[in-house]
Parts: sequence; C-alpha cells; structure tokens
Amino acid sequence: MVSDIHGHPEGLLAALREKDLTDQDEAWVGGDAQLWVLGDYFDRGPDGVGVVDLLIRLAVEAEAAGGQLTALLGNHEVLTLGKHRFGAITIQTPQGERSFAASWARNDGQAADQKRLTEHHLNWLMERPGMALVDEHLLIHSDVDVYRQWGSTVQEVNDYLLQALHTSDPETLWSLWSALTKRAAFQGLDGVDAAQGMLAQFGGSHIFHGHSIIGEDEGWPASATKGPKHYAEDTVTAIDGGLFLGGPCLVVEF
Repeated sequence: MVSDIHGHPEGLLAALREKDLTDQDEAWVGGDAQLWVLGDYFDRGPDGVGVVDLLIRLAVEAEAAGGQLTALLGNHEVLTLGKHRFGAITIQTPQGERSFAASWARNDGQAADQKRLTEHHLNWLMERPGMALVDEHLLIHSDVDVYRQWGSTVQEVNDYLLQALHTSDPETLWSLWSALTKRAAFQGLDGVDAAQGMLAQFGGSHIFHGHSIIGEDEGWPASATKGPKHYAEDTVTAIDGGLFLGGPCLVVEF
C-alpha cells in the first residue's frame, strides 16, 4: 500500500523502485504483486495529472504481468472534480457560503493540473472506489467513520460514491468533499470503538488509511517519520508519511 502522493510522481517511483515494483525505466516489474494506492493524487505538488497517468499505466502493466494496481478515492480527487465541474459557484453549506474554487486554492491546487485534465482522466477519477476489503484488511483513504453512513457493505459504499462522483449537483459533491476532509476518528477516547464499528460493519480485522500525516499527529517533522503508525489498540495503521512536506513515501506491506 501507498498513499497521498500529492503531485509527486518521482517520489512514488523512487519508493516503488525500492520495493522492486518498478525498474529504472519506470516500468512495472512486480510480477503478480498487488499494489493498493489509498488516494490523494492531486494538489500540494506540481504534477497530479502525472501521478494519475503513472497509476493508469502501471495498472495496465501490472495486470499484464498477473498483478494488480488499484487506486482508491481520496478527498483531493473529489476537490479536483469539484473545481473542474463547479468552479466558483456559490454553495450553501451548514458553515455558510463556500465554493470549490476557494477550497481548491486553499489546498494548494495546481492550475496546470486543471488545464491538463482530459475526459480520460475525469472518467478515471469518477470510477474510483472509496474502500476495499482485502483478506482481513479494510482499506480507506480518510481516517473517518462517515463511510458507515453511505452503505452497510463495501460494495454499497462504493456504489454510493460512484453515484455521488457523477452528480450534477454541487451540494452533493461538496458534502462528500467535506465529509472526507475530516480526520482522527480512530484517535482519542472513542477511537477504538469507532475503528471496531467500522470493522464490524464492513469486515476485516485491521484498518489501513492515509490522509492524516503521521508527523503532524505525533508532533515531529515529516522528515523524521520512519514508518507507518499503528494505533487504536493495533487495529488501525496510518501510512501517510507526508511526502509533500519532505517525508517518506511509505510503501507498506500487509
């Protein structure tokens, strides 16, 4: 697994080479390995479209070799779609008037990415699943339990997200963006209960997520992060090393 590339394809490639999944020519050499990418390909780095192009190509190469690469939906993919589709349209929210354009700017959105988006990229983004159950591992992007509100099974959640990502209603897409930007549901006094509730509903015995930068949670610079963070009585693992802040691009094995 790997997560939160945020416009840095070179950082992802370097990390994949270290794990012998790609070679010096940037080609897949992982054979029948499975690689799960847990979202956030855009913003905060110069080349989000380059990240998507890389993932699309490696998925084809991995499949040809008997392997698999699956990229999940992150909140910044929702933001990218919202900026492209609705721009500065005013959206009425419980917090007041908002717009995707303003949120995109605050989150270091890249104008070059918006200009380079094609129908192929947009269709790919709108098809991203939001969660997956791999053996006993529940994979999500955001460390929130709002997924439980979107369906009683992994498939129901992904069906809901598919419909939401294709919406022509800005408020529907904004609600999704807002929900996925929250974090830290599995920390604190109620964190273990929240994690166990997710696992009881969707299956599995362990949650893996990105989204929340390990160094920020632990109070150290991203560059000091050496590996994933296991917490909530060892039922949850965070894998976002903070690549765009100079932290490691963590490729984590189950």
